[in-house]
Amino acid sequence: MSRPAAVPLSVIRDDVRALHAYPVPASAGLVKLDMMENPYSLPAELARNLGEHLGTVALNRYPPGEPGEFKRRLRARSGVPDACAMLLGNGSDELIHLVILACARPGAVILSPWPSFAMYRMSACLDGCRFVGVTLQSDFRIDLPAMLAAIDEHSPAVVFLSYPNNPTGNLFDRAQIEAILEAAPGLVVIDEAYLPFARRTWMEDLPRRPNLLVLRTLSKLGLAGLRLGYLCGAPVLIEQFDKVRPPFNVNVLTLAAVDFLLDHFDVLDAHAATVRADRERLATELHSMAAIQVFDSAANFLLLRVANAAGVFAKLLQQGILIKDVSTVHPLLQNCLRVTIGTAEENAKFVHALRASI
Repeated sequence: MSRPAAVPLSVIRDDVRALHAYPVPASAGLVKLDMMENPYSLPAELARNLGEHLGTVALNRYPPGEPGEFKRRLRARSGVPDACAMLLGNGSDELIHLVILACARPGAVILSPWPSFAMYRMSACLDGCRFVGVTLQSDFRIDLPAMLAAIDEHSPAVVFLSYPNNPTGNLFDRAQIEAILEAAPGLVVIDEAYLPFARRTWMEDLPRRPNLLVLRTLSKLGLAGLRLGYLCGAPVLIEQFDKVRPPFNVNVLTLAAVDFLLDHFDVLDAHAATVRADRERLATELHSMAAIQVFDSAANFLLLRVANAAGVFAKLLQQGILIKDVSTVHPLLQNCLRVTIGTAEENAKFVHALRASI
């Protein structure tokens, strides 16, 4: 049998070939304020104790099929209602994919206010579903009549609501979300990735809302490198998503590290409190700059509008500051930049560089 004369790219799906991989820019040597990471590391002694604990983990063994005691501890820390179940994932990205995959009947629609988290649309497309984004109002609030009309027209299998929304940073109105929950014929996933900074949750609503799922991650709390997310909802729903979960999807080091740190979350909570305070200080300072529009945020980032986003982004990068240019993501984000809240020193460097760039 003769071998192909060229790489057989034609076997790859057309829509996959048309995609771009999720961009993760190089950041070595830069002040990194582009990915909504918590800027604070663990204290040295705690990090040392964690390292010693991880040294006892049996790396030659697969993770437990059902880490029941770990889930019990995480549930208690997270306030998961007793009547609800929990599914663990390799970050919240995997759980978004699993929810969509389990619902991916031919012609299924995934719906979200838009602009929002890119993985809702990307996962929908890769899992063979049609994505419908409903444009937000100019102030980034939900356009409720448009949302309800889209729900009525498309009968979505899943509605995703980022709470607060990424990349805009605002919390959607609770009464509007209630209306969406009432209207949705399928599932509504409220993504609480930024809970440590918003401190507003729908977790306690799960028992009275059978179509509601609450999605969380530990990434923004300061454990982004561990990649642990969890999805909570009615046991009959979680059971279905568990069927499409790859076996051993959360590795033993992640489980061991988070289990150890559950007894030290006061440290992570204190870091989140510092970020919240620094967010307000940075917003106040940016508000004083006439050439910048700063949007209110309940997350660990701020959205800014400037006269020339691409130009400002490039000038910041030349000065060693890496933020996120979101100006081409959606027309509502024209000339917008997103900056993660860093340490006080990093924020000061950003402000100094920004003043020289606008």
